[in-house]
Amino acid sequence: MAGATLRVAGRRLSQRSGSGVPILLRQMFEPKSCTYTYLLGDRESHEAVLIDPVLETAPRDAQLVKELGLRLLYAVNTHCHADHITGSGLLRSLLPGCQSVISRLSGAQADLHIEDGDSIHFGRFALETRASPGHTPGCVTFVLNDHSMAFTGDALLIRGCGRTDFQQGCAKTLYHSVHEKIFTLPGDCLIYPAHDYRGLTVSTVEEERTLNPRLTLSCEEFVKVMDNLNLPKPQQIDVAVPANMRCGIQTPPS
Repeated sequence: MAGATLRVAGRRLSQRSGSGVPILLRQMFEPKSCTYTYLLGDRESHEAVLIDPVLETAPRDAQLVKELGLRLLYAVNTHCHADHITGSGLLRSLLPGCQSVISRLSGAQADLHIEDGDSIHFGRFALETRASPGHTPGCVTFVLNDHSMAFTGDALLIRGCGRTDFQQGCAKTLYHSVHEKIFTLPGDCLIYPAHDYRGLTVSTVEEERTLNPRLTLSCEEFVKVMDNLNLPKPQQIDVAVPANMRCGIQTPPS
């Protein structure tokens, strides 16, 4: 079970640290898929995690980890992405000791599989796993243990949300996931999404609860909107999804 390695505990974690030293956070951008990758680290233990790495920018991320003197424990994906190949597989090679992590419900390969309620520890900090399906069945949101920030993947975007018209998506499921697992967080909790297409970088739970044009609708209205988006097929889906099911490591040619 992944929980043993992740030091999953069925208890509430303490607020940050006794020394009051803040978490190290870096937000990085990959322009082709407009993906945000997040590096979180403990300044005392130097342990770190990376959320939603992209294959093309994995060398950049590995270099930053080294420059900051961190030890990357986990390369974590919020879900099996359709618009880019994850960098978690490459990071396992670039940074020995790093393990790939994804939800068990994604069906994808990884060193460790997580479930709703699991916690990923790095130094004095931890990320709580909240299942937030709807965009895909295996989507999760990672919430810092003091509930000051949440990494929502494609479930909740800034003034938007992930599409639900492929990868076994379900608009009704997504609506309830956001309202029950994310909007129940404190209003000042910072929202860090997996993507933004307008250059916005961060929001809050209260902003999205009151200003998100889709998720302020009723569930019935939301489903109608999502069923009629008529979005084009993601350009990289035919390559990205099969690769991501294998942790981003594509089978080498024979």
